[in-house]
Amino acid sequence: MKEIILDTLLDSVKMLPFLFISYLIIEYIEHKSSKKIEKILSGSGKFGTVIGALLGCFPQCGFSLTASNLYASRVITLGTLLAVFLSTSDEAIPVLLSHPQNSISILKIIATKLVIAIIIGILIDLVMKKIHKNNNTKDNIHEVDEHIHNMCHNCDCEHGIFKSALKHTFEIFIFLVIVIFLLNIIVTYIGEENLSKILMSGSIFQPFIAGLIGLIPNCASSVLLTELYISGNISFASIIAGLSAGAGMGTVVLFKSNKNIKENIKIIVLLYLSGTLSGFLIELIGLIL
Repeated sequence: MKEIILDTLLDSVKMLPFLFISYLIIEYIEHKSSKKIEKILSGSGKFGTVIGALLGCFPQCGFSLTASNLYASRVITLGTLLAVFLSTSDEAIPVLLSHPQNSISILKIIATKLVIAIIIGILIDLVMKKIHKNNNTKDNIHEVDEHIHNMCHNCDCEHGIFKSALKHTFEIFIFLVIVIFLLNIIVTYIGEENLSKILMSGSIFQPFIAGLIGLIPNCASSVLLTELYISGNISFASIIAGLSAGAGMGTVVLFKSNKNIKENIKIIVLLYLSGTLSGFLIELIGLIL
């Protein structure tokens, strides 16, 4: 047990400098441009899905929170909402950045999720346009006056970017320690073979398991998926499925802001299917090629 604890702490501490630098940069960009970006998203019109997908690529769940509120007020379309959700990776990017050797993986994950988000978003809007061709009502529109930095429940913006970055770093570091410790315990006492069976390693259906993990509305799910990918326990297709199905706290805000519960459930199902089927398709293409 001592060796497991020591290995966990050593692996986690090595990531600290990279995590802090990543969050410092993220906080700086977010606080300098959050108001402008929200305006861009709400005024994106027919280019909403593309712009939403691009903004969703930004680390953390700020844009998924914004998108949920904007969708609840019908300022953006369902396709744009899903584009943001699908491209969002929550804390996966900072965690991957804490492993410098994974720089190529970061680009591959972002690019793949971006393409999926744009395609799904455009398809959804085309379908919805046909369904509601003659429905131009705007009864649900109301003013949206919350900004990204006010909605992120983890933010500490009023005290400056340094303290905010430090807080994010500490919180994710704790998650990392817990996740890595649990994985080390599982590998040591349960065995890699049993872990592989649980996660369906080598199976084309693994993305569906990863998608269920991704649906958990907490940054812990993206941290877990990333660590599983880094350790080789899930495939590239599976991390794409898991991170695509996960929108951080965006889904929680959706249920809070949008009072149509049935619609919200349909959106979550659509998000899960979009993410997992995309991962499944990537897995099949990998087998064929």
